[in-house]
Amino acid sequence: MPYDLGLELQERLAVERASDLRPDTLLLLEHPPTITLGRRATEADLLWSRGELRRRGIAVASVRRGGAATFHGGGQLVGYPIVRLAHRGRGVRAFVTALENVICDVCATLGVVADRRPGHPGIWVGDRKVASIGVEVRRGISRHGFALNVDMDLEPFSGIVPCSTPGLELTDLTRASGRRISVEAAVRAVLRAWAARFGSVEEEEANELLRAG
Repeated sequence: MPYDLGLELQERLAVERASDLRPDTLLLLEHPPTITLGRRATEADLLWSRGELRRRGIAVASVRRGGAATFHGGGQLVGYPIVRLAHRGRGVRAFVTALENVICDVCATLGVVADRRPGHPGIWVGDRKVASIGVEVRRGISRHGFALNVDMDLEPFSGIVPCSTPGLELTDLTRASGRRISVEAAVRAVLRAWAARFGSVEEEEANELLRAG
């Protein structure tokens, strides 16, 4: 789904959640090549010029989530929880920790040992980052969420300073496991892990949600 349509869908679902017209909802999407700049990002986090990014077909979007710069593209599973935090009895920090735990569960299910690093949101396999987390909470409703590298071209990360951390190395589940892992397998693992920690979800196509609006 194009990144701007994903933002549009998040905002509409957040309004519905705030009005209790919809339960907590987890969007699972893939985006075409897009660099997103969170609240802590600066122009210095772009190592490739805007012209070079256009030439490579990579869009750039400034967003209100926490964190700095990251890259989205095919083979990466992006999760956007539209959740009323008070309903879950969690503050923002506890919610981020819960998301990290979900991703650790997913990695374990798919045969990858991964863990958290206190003070550094995201999930790591050794010294390489396999998932980024950046959320926004407005009027008690969460937006944005996590980006899990599953089986993707990591080269575009060379065009940014990921998470404002020079020298940060990335990996994906396929490289970390030594076998190809599909996005579809990651989706199934996320749904199981989410259900275990947050409660079951009713599956519905994101494109159908978008058309319904």
